[in-house]
Amino acid sequence: MNIASVIIYCFIVTFTPGPTNIVILSTVHNFGVKKALEYTYGATIAFGTLLIISAMLNTTLITVIPKILMVMQIIGSIYMLYLAYQIYKMDSSDSTETKGGTFKSGFIMQFLNPKVVLFTMTVFPTFILPYYNSKSVLTISALVITVIGFLAFITWVLFGAIFKTFLQKHEKMVNVIMTLFLVYAAIMIWM
Repeated sequence: MNIASVIIYCFIVTFTPGPTNIVILSTVHNFGVKKALEYTYGATIAFGTLLIISAMLNTTLITVIPKILMVMQIIGSIYMLYLAYQIYKMDSSDSTETKGGTFKSGFIMQFLNPKVVLFTMTVFPTFILPYYNSKSVLTISALVITVIGFLAFITWVLFGAIFKTFLQKHEKMVNVIMTLFLVYAAIMIWM
């Protein structure tokens, strides 16, 4: 298992702007850190829940249909390249706002976030299941990835205003760097 690739992939997917991160940024800006933290806790719990469901579902699928792993690796690679393209063409002026940051709204947003659902359904079969399928490794992986997600959310909370300004000032450079990292991660799946 190429740990660098999975870590890079997790960091890029969780730290780059997406619906949840943009709402966190907006909540910090409009309602303050306390409300953004409440929203973040809900999003983190939903993220961890989706990872656990994904680990169980993918383990079952691989046991029942062994050839599914190759299909999931292909889907994972295509998804990473799609994300790379989306990040490359991203325009930060398309931000969304929320009426308030609650645990429930954070949980629902994250649980229904297509970016997160696709990520959680591809990270295990792409990076972990080709090498390990023990419950302990899957559990530790889910916990580590959840912590990475939580760190991403906290980063958006703590540096909300500063990060937003930086992204707007250097948007193209940041997008190109993130794009290149995602392309690298997609290539490393096959190494």
